[in-house]
Amino acid sequence: FAGQRVVAVSAGGDHSLAITADGSVWSWGEGNYGKLGHGEQQNQLLPKKIEALAGQRIIAVSAGGYHSLALTADGSVW
Repeated sequence: FAGQRVVAVSAGGDHSLAITADGSVWSWGEGNYGKLGHGEQQNQLLPKKIEALAGQRIIAVSAGGYHSLALTADGSVW
């Protein structure tokens, strides 16, 4: 995450999301319910890139109470 230019952020109740200039999404905080997007429920103290979104150009994110959403440049929602 260091050296990445962050272009957008969203804060949920206990987790956060960030989009970097290359369209990658990073998440950190409480991982319950799988809301961090890493295929597990582990907490993340530091931002971790969401590999499941690799290859997608993400333009917006939203961190909810128990979920996360990502919007791609072509209008898909993840």
